[in-house]
Amino acid sequence: MPRVLLIEDDASVREGIELGLRRRGHEVRSAATGEAGLEAIGAFRPDLLLLDLMLPGINGVQVCRRVREAGQLPIIMLTARGDDFDMVVGLEAGADDYIVKPARTEVIEARIRAVLRRIDEPGGRSAVETHGDLTIDRAGLTVAKAGQRVALAPSELKLLLYLTAAPEQVFSRQQLLEQVWEHSFHGDARLVDACVRRLRNKIEDVPGEPRYIQTLRGFGYRFGPFPHTERS
Repeated sequence: MPRVLLIEDDASVREGIELGLRRRGHEVRSAATGEAGLEAIGAFRPDLLLLDLMLPGINGVQVCRRVREAGQLPIIMLTARGDDFDMVVGLEAGADDYIVKPARTEVIEARIRAVLRRIDEPGGRSAVETHGDLTIDRAGLTVAKAGQRVALAPSELKLLLYLTAAPEQVFSRQQLLEQVWEHSFHGDARLVDACVRRLRNKIEDVPGEPRYIQTLRGFGYRFGPFPHTERS
């Protein structure tokens, strides 16, 4: 079972989530502040971080940025209702998903599994693909641009793998939420848009003029074609 680090300053929320996940077999460690949580990452080596957005001292967005600078640990944010602006900032900082509090343990468990689950690729595809200057190793789950490894958060990698499995096919935001994030019934499209922006910043030469991830206004996103040449 995945090891979970929970950073939450509200003692009752922290204890409830911790108890619920432990009953389902998770090893859980918790921290009440961002500073304590960052220290716990190295010692505990979690598989996933549950991160409250509103923390005293170092807030959740700052913690998220620091974690992303150090590696690609999966992050699910915990937000209160009405924290829309901060939630979007957190997604832009690198969070893979978010949960609005209060949430039932089974919902948290489902989101954890969805973030960590590998995408099942259709049979018959080459393990290594080249698209322009991008090289994607679908078996090794690695991406390189012009020969240089690109570090992608789990949601970014899952989105790229899904889009490249069907080049030039247009996917609506709702389709991507259901297939990549496993959200159904009117999921939040901001998850998709934030992830696309982060991904473009990593794989596009000019993120504002994308070659790889194209937007079709009113419809959604597709991978390719690559309409303009490389810039010197």
